[in-house]
Amino acid sequence: MGTFIGHVLPGTGFLLLGLWHLFNTITNYARSPWEFHTRAWFPVKFGGGKLRYLELTAIIAGSSLSILAELFIGPERHQPLADDWSIPPEHLKNFEHSCISSFFLIYASVALYGGLSKLTVPPGALQVIGAFALSQELLLFHLHSVDHTGAAGHYHLLLQLIVVVNLSATLLEVPFPRSFLVAVVRSASWMFHGAWFINMGFVLWIPAFIPKGCHMVLTKDHNAVKCATQEATMHAKALANIQFNWYLAIILVSTLIFYATTVRIYEVKYAYQPLEQKPEKKGDAAIEMGAHGVEGHYFGDGCSQSILKV
Repeated sequence: MGTFIGHVLPGTGFLLLGLWHLFNTITNYARSPWEFHTRAWFPVKFGGGKLRYLELTAIIAGSSLSILAELFIGPERHQPLADDWSIPPEHLKNFEHSCISSFFLIYASVALYGGLSKLTVPPGALQVIGAFALSQELLLFHLHSVDHTGAAGHYHLLLQLIVVVNLSATLLEVPFPRSFLVAVVRSASWMFHGAWFINMGFVLWIPAFIPKGCHMVLTKDHNAVKCATQEATMHAKALANIQFNWYLAIILVSTLIFYATTVRIYEVKYAYQPLEQKPEKKGDAAIEMGAHGVEGHYFGDGCSQSILKV
């Protein structure tokens, strides 16, 4: 994660995951609001069932690649340990980043095993395991061995706020498994999670995007953005706050537009028609099967109506 690619690749993964969850959450709700139930992951329904576990396998592949990159591909000696098998200071961050990826790997592996083996998983168990992964990410970014101060530290602080929202929404799905709003917030927070990761990759690693008055400092342990003066530091932090609000507004508006568009496409529509007054035996219910749908009687608010599902 301590590179431009290390921010953009996982950020893209989080962003796509959020879009995938948002699409499935809204379509499931539009098709059947009364039967809506949150899910920790969503199967891919096209491809004849061969791609059913694509989401989980993508998380496993991405997490595994991240661990390999941090511990074996990235280090100059292609292994993270010193000659005496201790962890050198410059590789502490690699172990921290790989720990974050390992928890996402555990979550996806458990979910995949449960799906393939038809194992009965207690309701909310996968959300709890996913919350452990987010908690680990929050803890390690908060107590990072790399001293994130100044502008870089502020960007990481804002990232932690996003993780807190993501974590809270994930945990709320356990007691509120039928809450559409909680599921939407969780999906949108994954999108925000990824978008902010990508933004950090550009702002903290591409010289053209580094705030004015700040520059990249190359050290043995890591590269960092340092600002020349306190005024430049405050300017960079203010820019980060503005960017955060812009991204939040974009995510919010995009979610609303996505909801309106998706519901218009996938919503199941019901036509209501008044019943003709016919002499019937008291208590009888009439159900008529038609060529264009199923017509039945429903009684609510003290009146009888006919519902035609089209």
